[in-house]
Amino acid sequence: MSDVPSPRHDSLINLFRDRPELAVEILRDLLGQDLPATPLVRLENTTFNTRPSDDIEADLVVVLGPPAAPAHAIIVEIQQDKSKNPRQLARYAAALWLLLGCDVTVLVVCPDARTAEYYARPIDSGLTGYRLQACVLGPDGIPAITDPQQAAARPELAAMAVMVHGRQRKVVEAFAAALAELPDDHAPKYYEHAYSMSAPEVRRLLEEIMTSTTWPVYSPFAREHYGRGLEEGKAEEAARLVLLVLAARGLQVPDDVRARITACTDLARLESWATRAVTVQAAPDLFGELDETDR
Repeated sequence: MSDVPSPRHDSLINLFRDRPELAVEILRDLLGQDLPATPLVRLENTTFNTRPSDDIEADLVVVLGPPAAPAHAIIVEIQQDKSKNPRQLARYAAALWLLLGCDVTVLVVCPDARTAEYYARPIDSGLTGYRLQACVLGPDGIPAITDPQQAAARPELAAMAVMVHGRQRKVVEAFAAALAELPDDHAPKYYEHAYSMSAPEVRRLLEEIMTSTTWPVYSPFAREHYGRGLEEGKAEEAARLVLLVLAARGLQVPDDVRARITACTDLARLESWATRAVTVQAAPDLFGELDETDR
């Protein structure tokens, strides 16, 4: 079994990429690690050149401190199985230390408990005196957040809680309630992260809870239930939901496309656009031949 990219892997990486401070918070608050106190936290190039023709690439690199004088570096690795040789983590740390000249911590996030146990063991690098101890966040280290206020304050951690504790209904309910408190441009993103990272039964629970409340359905994955709320809503709200689906997928929406969506008053057409928004490669692709003939 190889640790190839998957929706769960990509969503976890995007959580850290969207907010690099999450790696610092996990190490300090959940794993008890001492790190330099600095407000400067940034992403670094993830590819290290150790010699000509030999590049190694980590999932994510977070650097604390100013670019000219980095204080600490964090390598974030998402491991879903035991396919990666632990010595590779030691290579990452050594290469980044040589590149930046500062201390390095390796944070391994493992949704699976056995995988977490595997990477939590001390890693003998093969070089005398160099033994790496990675910091591992497994499912047991992720708190089951059941308080909506706590979930709203830490939405990244709340999404991860849904991933590992989502079979507990209160965890999903707290997450859903927290989404209503987040800005409209943030809520769809966190919903998609949680949905992508979760098991099928947790996804079904997410959809059930989200569609049983008055909170808008932001996720394209919930499109089966979209028409229900659409029939009861207004065209303006339906147009806003189409735009939110596109935003959740990270697609750019040109001004003319945005104007056309917001000007539409045909609920059936808006529902059709919402369905297409799930798979189109670009926002203008929403409009089909029938739409063009009506222009």
